[in-house]
Amino acid sequence: MMALHPKIIDLTLDRVWALLAALDHPETRLPPVIHIAGTNGKGSTQAMIRAGLEAAGKRVHAYTSPHLARFHERIRLSGDLISEAHLTDVLDECYRANDGASITYFEITTCAALLAFARTPADHTLLEVGLGGRLDATNVIDRPALTIITPVSMDHEGYLGDTLARIAGEKAGIIKRGVPCIVGPQREDAMEVIEAQAACLGAPLLAYGQHWHVTEERGRLVYQDETGLLDLDLPNLPGAHQLQNAGAALAALRYLEMPEVAFDGAVRDAHWPARMQHIKGTPLNDLVPQADLWLDGGHNPAAGEALATHLHSLSKRPTYLVCGMLNTKDVRGYLRPLAREADHLTAISIPGEANTLSAGDTAKAARDVGLTAQEAQDLDAALRQIGEIAPQARVLICGSLYLAGHVLRQIG
Repeated sequence: MMALHPKIIDLTLDRVWALLAALDHPETRLPPVIHIAGTNGKGSTQAMIRAGLEAAGKRVHAYTSPHLARFHERIRLSGDLISEAHLTDVLDECYRANDGASITYFEITTCAALLAFARTPADHTLLEVGLGGRLDATNVIDRPALTIITPVSMDHEGYLGDTLARIAGEKAGIIKRGVPCIVGPQREDAMEVIEAQAACLGAPLLAYGQHWHVTEERGRLVYQDETGLLDLDLPNLPGAHQLQNAGAALAALRYLEMPEVAFDGAVRDAHWPARMQHIKGTPLNDLVPQADLWLDGGHNPAAGEALATHLHSLSKRPTYLVCGMLNTKDVRGYLRPLAREADHLTAISIPGEANTLSAGDTAKAARDVGLTAQEAQDLDAALRQIGEIAPQARVLICGSLYLAGHVLRQIG
């Protein structure tokens, strides 16, 4: 499949439409679709919606990307990860139907997911945009039940545009005529674009700060909209930014008229790996047995800011970063807020990743924003170094979902 198209990313819907037509349009036979776009928080919001729906007894398909440890993570059929045999069958069928035509890896695998969803009974389908929205391979649903746009920030500028307004315009491309759109917290220039697109299409907006509100009060999540107030546990996913993601998920569940058990399930049962994931009882912990070990896959400036805010909320403890980044990312923009909270950074290259930034370049970027930094040959060496100089530190492995995937495969 990788040989069918020379570019990894090439945004257009023409190839997807052609393959879907050859497959007899599975996208028209899906359970009601909730389509989610945004820069940060898409996956966490989807995970909370899925947890809420499943707590209410619903069967849920879910599509997300990228995967971390195994490709199968991208496709959940009625709650369960797709099996090896089923995945092989739908990929083979899509490959044959495509008949050697040019198509990207993401496009053909998205078509495979839609084919599997169309053939498996469920109550809801959750589709997470891969990149952008307007020309993303998931944007083939004429009439979703609901769309959601999580916070938009600068990322993938080479594909989506060099201003926040242009990027927001690409994300707003998932808005459909007359279909309600839930909107998470946005900067003013992004919100203006989203509002204009919604107005053009007659799509009702349910926007944070206008139609729904979410806050933390006395260690509880308090959500309020025109239907009333919810007083819930804080999200199971750590970080202040998860409060806003939970708010968008709750707004979706409210719109879908889910029972109260769904709201509790959304905040209590959601699981999303590599989002401030606490690592315990693994071989990596043996390398730093007295340390407090965490893993996060955020990789853009907004993610760095959210991560720094969460670190600031934790108990005071020396904080050491192990960081690996891709060469396509704004490394300094990501690290700048973290420099306020971290005492030291050890830079590594991402194993097996052609687009990894070198450990030397990552270390230089860290020094440029005021972090003390050194390099290590690999993750194990980085942890050993930290164990020697700060054995009781808080250690955060961060910088890229590809590095996070490497860690999750390593710890099983």
